[in-house]
Amino acid sequence: MTRNERVERFRKLHQEGILVLPNAWDAVTARLFEAAGAKAIATTSAGVALVHGFPDGNQLPRELALAALERIVRSVKVPVSADIEAGYGRTPEEVCETVRGVIAAGAVGINLEDGTAAPELLAAKLAAIRSLAAREGSDLFVNARIDVYLNGGGEPEGNFAESLRRAALYAEAGADGIFVPALLDADRLRAFCAAVPLPVNALAFRGLPPPAELVRLGVRRLSAGSGLMRAALGCARRAATELLEEGSYRGFVEGVPSHAETNALFAAAT
Repeated sequence: MTRNERVERFRKLHQEGILVLPNAWDAVTARLFEAAGAKAIATTSAGVALVHGFPDGNQLPRELALAALERIVRSVKVPVSADIEAGYGRTPEEVCETVRGVIAAGAVGINLEDGTAAPELLAAKLAAIRSLAAREGSDLFVNARIDVYLNGGGEPEGNFAESLRRAALYAEAGADGIFVPALLDADRLRAFCAAVPLPVNALAFRGLPPPAELVRLGVRRLSAGSGLMRAALGCARRAATELLEEGSYRGFVEGVPSHAETNALFAAAT
């Protein structure tokens, strides 16, 4: 299967109910999620940054992000979409350099956020990426993230109107999907999906309706974000605390994969 064929496969997954994406932060978690039944994998920028010793928030050097992505793509057979934060570049041209690396790594898509910057900057990045993909004949699913709700503040009506305005702006600039994390209200989410002609992506979040309900609301993609990574850290912290304070091995002998089972993840992938 060619890379563009994998991109097309990824696009079709957005048309089949809801695409649930676990977000991996390294090769072994990607392989684990694939073995668990994931039809596609996304990366978590927070997780990738933290395992390299950097905080989330556009602090990770581009070369480290791309090297991690290449290892993740190589470890699985399912399509992989890369969370590249704001693009690891300030200008559309710099972001296009990141996207070239994403394409070279074999990923089928990207997630690109507007953060606290002017939405017109993300629109310019999207247009530049779409032009790059067309010139080089490399298809790419571009997910545009709207951070109005994630940033907090503002009035509900104003936040909703601004999110719709940005969705229209990003769609016109060439986005293939719209990500609106932290929009949790079912009625507003239904209205947002009805007004946006592109697949809408929600973030697994406390208070978000379950996947079956999201399908009825019109959501086509659900991302775990950094949730699975933080859950893994929570398990590790509990196990370490039990060992250090109680002398208990319970946290890493009960309900965890064996060494042979985890090793077999890569034996099966080769």
